[in-house]
Amino acid sequence: MNTRCLLLVFMFSITMANEPVPIVIAHRGASGYLPEHTLEAKALAFGQGAHFLEQDVVLSKDAVPVVLHDIHLDTVSDVATRFPSRQRADGRFYALDFTLAELQKLHLTERFNPKTGEPIYKTRFPTKVGHFRIVTLEEELVFITSLNQSSGKAVGIYPEIKQPAWHRAEGYDISPIVLDLLKKFGYNDKTAPCYLQCFEFDEVKRIRSELDWKGLLIQLMSASKTGLGGSDYEQMRTPAGLADLAHLVDGIGPAIASILDKQGLVTSLVADAHRAGLKVHPYTLRSDDLPTFAPTPEALLQLLFDEAKVDGLFTDFPDVCLDWLQR
Repeated sequence: MNTRCLLLVFMFSITMANEPVPIVIAHRGASGYLPEHTLEAKALAFGQGAHFLEQDVVLSKDAVPVVLHDIHLDTVSDVATRFPSRQRADGRFYALDFTLAELQKLHLTERFNPKTGEPIYKTRFPTKVGHFRIVTLEEELVFITSLNQSSGKAVGIYPEIKQPAWHRAEGYDISPIVLDLLKKFGYNDKTAPCYLQCFEFDEVKRIRSELDWKGLLIQLMSASKTGLGGSDYEQMRTPAGLADLAHLVDGIGPAIASILDKQGLVTSLVADAHRAGLKVHPYTLRSDDLPTFAPTPEALLQLLFDEAKVDGLFTDFPDVCLDWLQR
């Protein structure tokens, strides 16, 4: 079956899907087991039963959207040895400085410290094993389309537009490029299992109004007071701020630290968001990097789902979350 036929099949299936409650979102795929944002990590998360697969999106030099968590390359690839003279004045290697053909020559690895070479998570997939590569957003959407067809499932996607203001300062407008591709794959409205997310409030507002995105939209927010593009997260987290957001977005993606304080006590954020009609999908449960108040992943899951009543959760370990929910 050619790509056009795959798209037609998928466009029908995604409009018929019913979203489970709560949802499990594979954070960069099953990234607790395989290098993040590789097709292998996405396939594992799909097989484990994740309801949504996340795609962080940046642009290449030739304006192709690729799936990478950062605008930098030096923490997840061999760019420093393969292209040793291509760093900027700050010593970093940027995806935007490389064509797609160059990016796809790189070997992706487990995340590591570029200064020491040591892995960030020492018990995860070894950094010197395997041959993983960067994929385009279109390649990944075709891959998920194909898995949905062969399995009879309707697993959704959860793309994030990364640093749009920075991209524009570099002469690239990433948002319309990503939106056009999502629409090509049938993610045209809120019946499709696709949550589009971004940290920058001004861009979220632009996506909904100026760029006329009619699909599901999530305002991401860190636990800090402010964020990229001058986003005022502290104000957004107030009842009044959440009520204002509800005119624009369908939900929020806060850090777990905004939902559970340092003692593990539930804040009012989820309840306030629900009163405003917003869904809450916090990030990120990592079984190998738990907050001090949670002795086990199960303890954290109990607090998030049973006590705080979140509507979904980003996790590097989809199987752990799904197993707990099934029990």
